[in-house]
Amino acid sequence: MAETIKTKQTSILSYWTIRYFTILCISLAIIALFAVYWIMGATMDSRLKTAGLLGQEVAERVVAESGQLSIPSQFDQLLDSRFAFFNFKKNELCLIITDEQGTPVYSRPHFSDEELKAKLSEDLTRASDSRFIAITTPIISDGQTKGQVSLLQSKRSLSYSPNESIFVGVLLFTLILCGWFTLYSLSRKLSRPIRQVAHSARQIANGQYDVELNVQTKEREINELVGSFTDMAVRLKQLEEWRALSLAGVTHELKTPVTSIKGLLLAVREGIVTQEEAEEFLDIALKESDRMERMVTDLLNYNAFSSGSLEVRNDALDLKVLISEIVYQWNLVHEEAQLSVHVQAPDTALMATGDALRIQQIIVNLLNNALQAAAAGRQLEITIKLAATARNITVAVCDNGDGIPLEEQPYIFERFFRGERKKRAIRGLGLGLTYSRLLAQAQQGDLRLGCSSGKGSTFVLELPYSGSLPGSGDRTSAAAAIPLSVLQPAK
Repeated sequence: MAETIKTKQTSILSYWTIRYFTILCISLAIIALFAVYWIMGATMDSRLKTAGLLGQEVAERVVAESGQLSIPSQFDQLLDSRFAFFNFKKNELCLIITDEQGTPVYSRPHFSDEELKAKLSEDLTRASDSRFIAITTPIISDGQTKGQVSLLQSKRSLSYSPNESIFVGVLLFTLILCGWFTLYSLSRKLSRPIRQVAHSARQIANGQYDVELNVQTKEREINELVGSFTDMAVRLKQLEEWRALSLAGVTHELKTPVTSIKGLLLAVREGIVTQEEAEEFLDIALKESDRMERMVTDLLNYNAFSSGSLEVRNDALDLKVLISEIVYQWNLVHEEAQLSVHVQAPDTALMATGDALRIQQIIVNLLNNALQAAAAGRQLEITIKLAATARNITVAVCDNGDGIPLEEQPYIFERFFRGERKKRAIRGLGLGLTYSRLLAQAQQGDLRLGCSSGKGSTFVLELPYSGSLPGSGDRTSAAAAIPLSVLQPAK
């Protein structure tokens, strides 16, 4: 079995700081190389011009009034002042004055004739040593060349300037330091809330949902991240609490009929009851088993839908025909109940797209809920109103029951939610409305609570039009026979 190679991980602070700092240093180094190259070229050009001015001044100084070549007195002191003024170092500059025959007349520093001749080429125009550059200026008097002033300066001194090099070094160091500090500050500012979110995520993974993120930042994206994570933590806590309560409720609702059935059957087997009572006990056990079967069926249907294994058809349906069939069959099962069901629909056909069996399940569940909400001392009246709107076809199921308390209305479509009145009066799992809404949404429609008060409730089922427009005369119906188990009340 191949071993998984684990990549070495590092903190986001170190990761971004090191990499961006490396990129910054490389970029500044390239800029510095070009800057140094440009500075060297500019410095050499400036020094050559300065040396040319010095050579021209020296050429004017060594011509006597008679027009002959003559080295004036205190010439060394004059050169010292000029070297200091032009910032020339004595050990990096050679001054050679030759007459019109090329014979050396003066040199600074002093060299022998052989050494002076070795410094310049035979035509006295360039330096013999490649490390030096010769700047020559002719000595002219009365239009005649009397000699030549040659300045030999090393290439290094021409291109190198200590002050400019120090300036470039200080500037480069300052930019690197400021860049590193900026990158570190930004990475630290970004990594701090991410570290807190990661720490809180580990807490949630360990089952600790009470997390606090004290992040104060002006960045909108980070605030949105922290806010969304906090909302998620609150929601996860609510879901976990709801899951625990739901599991306890489901367990209780399933355990109750099992315990009842077991007690009834034990009483019959042990002969504790008479024959007439035994038959009554068996009837009660059968009813309890039916209730438990419906609750298990609800769970199976909900799990099948959640896993995507429940098939939903998209057929063209005439809702008037379908709803009428559903109401007729439902009335057959509840003939003994004191209620009346009325269907109100326009004269034209209402063609919708959906699954006939799933629509039946939704309508039957709404009818069963209306039956369970019947008000004491008041005959239950259920009205089903069909209408076509601009976007879809609506089926409104209205009753005159007790209604849903206002504080419970936002949660009636939550899975396993059951109101306080239903908990006391009817056993069930609280999946009926949840499953019905999922079925409606699977058919590109929706199921919602229209209104509810002490005078009754209205649930609205919305379904999309089929390819045929309402009133086209198409009477297609896909209604199927409804099993008796479907027509029984869903808890």
